[in-house]
Amino acid sequence: MAGYTQVWTPLDFEADGKQCDWLRLPFSTDLSGYGVVPIPVMCIRKGDGPTALLIAGSHGDEYEGQVALARLSREIEGADVRGRIIILPSLNLPAVEVGRRVSPLDDGNLNRSFPGNPIGAPTEMIAHYVGTVLLPMADFVIDLHAGGRSTNYVPCALIRSGGSAEEKNKLIELATAFGAPVTSISDGSGGGGATTLSAVAQKLGVPALTAELGGCATLSRTGTVLAEQGLRRVLKLYGVFPEANTDPGPPTRFMRVRGRGAFVYAMRKGMFEPAADLGDVVQPGQIAGVIHAVDRPWDAPEPVVFSEGGMVACRRALALTAPGDCLYKLLVDLDAD
Repeated sequence: MAGYTQVWTPLDFEADGKQCDWLRLPFSTDLSGYGVVPIPVMCIRKGDGPTALLIAGSHGDEYEGQVALARLSREIEGADVRGRIIILPSLNLPAVEVGRRVSPLDDGNLNRSFPGNPIGAPTEMIAHYVGTVLLPMADFVIDLHAGGRSTNYVPCALIRSGGSAEEKNKLIELATAFGAPVTSISDGSGGGGATTLSAVAQKLGVPALTAELGGCATLSRTGTVLAEQGLRRVLKLYGVFPEANTDPGPPTRFMRVRGRGAFVYAMRKGMFEPAADLGDVVQPGQIAGVIHAVDRPWDAPEPVVFSEGGMVACRRALALTAPGDCLYKLLVDLDAD
């Protein structure tokens, strides 16, 4: 069923010019039996050339990418483009409208729903459309994220390991042009694995870069500027937006997740008091924080310890925590043992 989808749009991806419309996601409710969810999409095209697929809002509580793509879509006109740019600033619109990581329609986490299902729940249908209609058109894809409500991130880019030497070189070139302070290279085993957009893109041979631009469900100015400038640098590199006004960008520090030990998890319910900040370099055995038992305040708090060393790239933003919540993610330099 790879070629079948119920999502549709009157927008013509093959037409020159600038088009702004919606994807129509069928969704039947008590009050709207033949209703659709309108997902904003813009296509800007002029002649032959590469296709850039730019996405934000897969998680509704991550805002930097949404703002950056909305601004970009207003700035670029058809005459500016050599090829095609497809922009979806709020891909999971139901989640965006309520500021949630998951969709209020089905509790679906879009970036854990790939490759999707054309006759599944709404979130699965969006994932399937991206994977079978949009990604096959693309020469590269950029998927903009942040930490959402629960976590905060050092502004960084993420690319996947594996693939041929040519594919690796394309990803390195993409990350270098984007110009995040840090680029993390991962096999995906610590996150969504095969259920993310980047995993499906890799299977299709489409270079994919994911960016983490902040967190705490706030709008980081630093992350927004990185997204705006990074997008323009990449579009200029590929020749899709040759006159993009941008600076050359700083060098990126290539790092990696060493393994599952790079993630620190809560083992009990309580109030998390962190002992390390974003960007800190920590050592194995170092105290990561403590968890206070809110129902037994007379008990000593339980310490949390880093099992590995590295740089703190991600930290839980919420104080209240439960067993299994991720408290930290660490990165090490690419050539580290």
